[in-house]
Amino acid sequence: MTRETIQFVTGRLAEPSLRKQVETLARELDFDYSIAVLPITVAALMTPEWIAKKLTPDPNATRVVLPGYCQGNVSALQQLVGEATIELGPRDLRRLPEHFGQHAVADGYGNYDIEILAEINHCPRLTIDQIVTIAQRYAADGADVIDLGCDPGGGWLGVSEAVQAVRDLGLRVSIDSTDVREIATAVSAGAELVLSVSSANREAAVDWGATVIVVPDDPKTLAGLDDTIEYLATRSVPLRIDPILEPIGMGFAASVERYMTTRRRYPDAEMLMGIGNLTELTDVDSAGVNVVLLAICQELGIRSVLTTEVINWARSSVRECDLARRLVYHAVEQGIPPKHLERQLLVLRDEKLASPARDELQTLAEQVKDHNYRVFATEGEVHLVSADTHLHHKDPFEVMKQLLVSGPNGSSPKNLDASHAFYLGYEMCKAATALALGKQYQQDESLDWGHLTQDEQRHYLRGSRRPE
Repeated sequence: MTRETIQFVTGRLAEPSLRKQVETLARELDFDYSIAVLPITVAALMTPEWIAKKLTPDPNATRVVLPGYCQGNVSALQQLVGEATIELGPRDLRRLPEHFGQHAVADGYGNYDIEILAEINHCPRLTIDQIVTIAQRYAADGADVIDLGCDPGGGWLGVSEAVQAVRDLGLRVSIDSTDVREIATAVSAGAELVLSVSSANREAAVDWGATVIVVPDDPKTLAGLDDTIEYLATRSVPLRIDPILEPIGMGFAASVERYMTTRRRYPDAEMLMGIGNLTELTDVDSAGVNVVLLAICQELGIRSVLTTEVINWARSSVRECDLARRLVYHAVEQGIPPKHLERQLLVLRDEKLASPARDELQTLAEQVKDHNYRVFATEGEVHLVSADTHLHHKDPFEVMKQLLVSGPNGSSPKNLDASHAFYLGYEMCKAATALALGKQYQQDESLDWGHLTQDEQRHYLRGSRRPE
């Protein structure tokens, strides 16, 4: 088989980073390569037509990889490179290994067998429209069942209408109440699951015709659990068991052990874990907590979880559970650690960083000829680079102070108008945020917040002049 040769096309700014990436990839994937550095600083400003005028093609190349933002007609370029295929690389150089199949989504990844119940809290205090809106959002984020949470005391007159409204969306419904009349009304309207049943209301459960979640009378001792299970099972009431997860400081570790005890006692029973007791009651971002709890459920065969999004730090829990259940399923099924599989759960910090060294930026400042500003975040500081200019400080305000006196005789640069200054402030704020959290910063790209990432327009390059 002929050894593949790949020609990469880039500009001066991206050359050092690209070269490092390609050297590693060529060694790991066993291909030959060449890198064509064209006379332009920002590779994203290239067009295929412009490249065709400037590129000296590698006669051995079987593939030509262009910068990811390169758009336009490739016919002239294709004629130049002959039989070599032309392709766009990733817009972000950090994704180049993925482009070549490394750390790609594993075969079969994405399957799951854990059901998510997403609770809408205090439903009697909400309008039907509010309930429907939340239900739609939960369903879009991955919820399988919408749980309508009732208030203590019962007597919600609108329960039937609420159940029907959610059912009309094509969604499954559970009712979270201990009031037997409230539950009976909800079940009659189409609720298929009841949270929760103990010795206090198990007699009424026989007539509901719905699956019930069985809880102990005393979670700390599991008192009453076996009796209620036996009572319902002998009367053919379908059930799932929830030994109750306790918050940290109130017996969390012991409650996890009770799930293990219950699983050993009832090896074939369906079980549920109410994970909101931890995510809602712990001062920590919920993503990691949800992954760990879903992992416990996956390993113990607990196939239902109940979550909610009341507290602000847990307001994306449904989506996190949807991602987490796929991650832990793959890990358990394949017998591998859940690593390099799901970047969407890496919210605060990125998987890895690739930033130029300070001396590389100084060299860049000496090489570039134009006065466009390039922003970098490296070695704990925000850096601003243009022709013969390299400013840096951990505080973006200090960088801007330096810039304002960087012109002739301590004057402000001529190209620094109000809109440009606003743009630089915006970019340097992103750079400072990346430094604070350990995230990758790349000018004109949104920071990667995992599943919470918001794409942004390319304000700087979009308005720049194309190369001639």
